[in-house]
Amino acid sequence: MKIYSTIAIVFLVVTSFAQTKKNTLKFTTIKVYTSADSTNLRLSNSANLVFEKAKNPVENEIYVFVNPKKTHQTFLGIGGAITDASAEVFYKLSKDKQDELLNAYYDKEKGIGYSLIRTNIASCDFSSESYNYVSDDDKNLKTFSIAHDLQFKIPMIKSALKLASNSVTTYASPWSPPAFMKSNKNVLNGGFLLPEYYQSWATYYTKFIKEYEKIGIPIWGISIQNEPKAKQRWESCIYEPEEERDFLKNYLGPTMAKEKLGDKKIIVWDHNRDLINNRADVIFSDPEAAKYAWGIGFHWYETWTGGNPMYENVKKVNEDYPTKNLLFTEGCVEKFDASKYQLWANGERYGKSMINDFNNGTVGWTDWNILLDHNGGPNHVGNFCFAPIHANTTTNELIYTPSYYYIGHFSKFIAPKAKRISTSVSRSQLLSTTFLNTNGKMVTIVMNTSKQKVTYNLNVNNLNATIEIPANAIQTLVY
Repeated sequence: MKIYSTIAIVFLVVTSFAQTKKNTLKFTTIKVYTSADSTNLRLSNSANLVFEKAKNPVENEIYVFVNPKKTHQTFLGIGGAITDASAEVFYKLSKDKQDELLNAYYDKEKGIGYSLIRTNIASCDFSSESYNYVSDDDKNLKTFSIAHDLQFKIPMIKSALKLASNSVTTYASPWSPPAFMKSNKNVLNGGFLLPEYYQSWATYYTKFIKEYEKIGIPIWGISIQNEPKAKQRWESCIYEPEEERDFLKNYLGPTMAKEKLGDKKIIVWDHNRDLINNRADVIFSDPEAAKYAWGIGFHWYETWTGGNPMYENVKKVNEDYPTKNLLFTEGCVEKFDASKYQLWANGERYGKSMINDFNNGTVGWTDWNILLDHNGGPNHVGNFCFAPIHANTTTNELIYTPSYYYIGHFSKFIAPKAKRISTSVSRSQLLSTTFLNTNGKMVTIVMNTSKQKVTYNLNVNNLNATIEIPANAIQTLVY
């Protein structure tokens, strides 16, 4: 009996040791997807690798360190805006090109799997004309109608939702109240909302949400005002921080609750990174206003032109108000020039912003127009811009720009509800972020901002893989 017991114990010890060793050294395959300047690589599966047991880091080698034990924010999604302009261009295309565009954005296999849609409440600069949902001087909103949107915008949104099996989060933003509600009696050129119309304007949002949902477009949330500090030559309206705070806590928040829309998310600010901290301080420091605010939205415009995108301001909001969410609500490359369709730097701008914003706590990222024509419009004030995909409506051609592929390196692989994982790099020419999907797949994005190819080590726990990234390139690693 003692002999058999000894043999059994030895067997269990050996089996246990072998199993422990097997678990420690378990190799996992890594699929590498690459897009690179001056190559044909566009979201291309460029390598399939395996991890090996890691050695201690070496001083002269380059590393991307991923620590799965440290998790951060939950991912909401990535997407773009379906504006009047996008929809009008869409319906100038042939049916096969319409299908191609929808697949390019909303199909996870054929395209890049967008999971967010932003749309405009009434007109914006990317509309062919100014319009509103009520007649002049209709303070009681008896004439409220979304009939204008039924021609182009609503059908396109519904087509996108159908293709994505309704797994897309849709939110909306106003550019201006009706002219009669404003100090300058004009939807253009700034002005501010007159106090006597605060209640009418608050009710306006609820009517918009209910009308859209009545026809099958679920509205997840709204922002209070697009760019509330900008007096634009297009639709715009100014809110000082205290005005936005008081409108939220005294009118919009209570009205949404009264109309049984209290579950809808309300986003404040919806403007650039430069002044985001001041707006957050004024609104989030007021408990009565803050209870209605899901989070704060931001853009990238003025903050980029000075050479410093001010990513640290986003980080500070995240640190100061950790219970509030950060959402990038709009960005595009301005000053359209058809000769620069394939300018690689345009795509790199997206990559840099997305990695930095996610690493600073942002839960979602929304590009501006998903589609524009070969003039960078239509736009009723001549504010022509770039989009990830353009359509030459004369030749019925779709033009994919580097921005499309850079965004795709994130949106195609990171799924809603993923958790961001702590990631760091050992050299400044690389940028990186990582997410863990709910299916257990890790997604690490690595961007090489230099003009030379770089060999780096992906180091995860006790595992390591050596990878080469071309010059001016972005890679997604799925493992």
